[in-house]
Amino acid sequence: MDAPPPDGRPRPPLRLLPTTGAAQVNHPIPFGVGRPADTDRTDIADVMQQVAHGDKEAFSALYDALSPLVFGIVLKVVRDRAQSEEVAQEVMIELWRQAARYRPEAGSVTAWAATIAHRRAVDRVRSAQAASDREHAQAAREHTTAFDEVAEQVETRLESEQVRRCLRGLTELQRQAVTLAYYQGLTYREVAASLRTPLPTIKTRMRDGLIRLRDCMGVTT
Repeated sequence: MDAPPPDGRPRPPLRLLPTTGAAQVNHPIPFGVGRPADTDRTDIADVMQQVAHGDKEAFSALYDALSPLVFGIVLKVVRDRAQSEEVAQEVMIELWRQAARYRPEAGSVTAWAATIAHRRAVDRVRSAQAASDREHAQAAREHTTAFDEVAEQVETRLESEQVRRCLRGLTELQRQAVTLAYYQGLTYREVAASLRTPLPTIKTRMRDGLIRLRDCMGVTT
């Protein structure tokens, strides 16, 4: 047995959806099929009162009277038959569950149903648009990220090639000192010890080497 809905009300009766072929398929509510029942405003208001008390037969009558109208309104907004059937089903279920809240002095049952149908249809369109916007935004972010990563890699590669080219323009001692200090992270004293060269000489060669690198790479201060 199906579990009762959250509001505690029994579920509305299921209907059969007629098809043009020999076979038929089960469908909760056959929207857009048939025509509205000949029910005037007073009768449908009475039917709504019965639905409010959980009368399933009354709901069937309400469905016959309102489902074509509901489906037509939803289809005009959503413009997709499959989605319109889903939304129209939601509207009819909402009419079933919210029947006790209907107040005749606020308007006709038809107007109330039309308002709910239009609101649900607009919500579906907005939801679909929001989902589409999120997908496009995500795709744009992924594209931008990929582009930025490629650009950064190209820029780094070019800089590395430029650095290597400029390093070749230094003296052997300058190139060794700069490489040890900036690529291996050694201190001046460690560079001097590694190259077995006096510390003052290392400082001078590194200063001159960095100036030449700066000029070669076009760096201005």
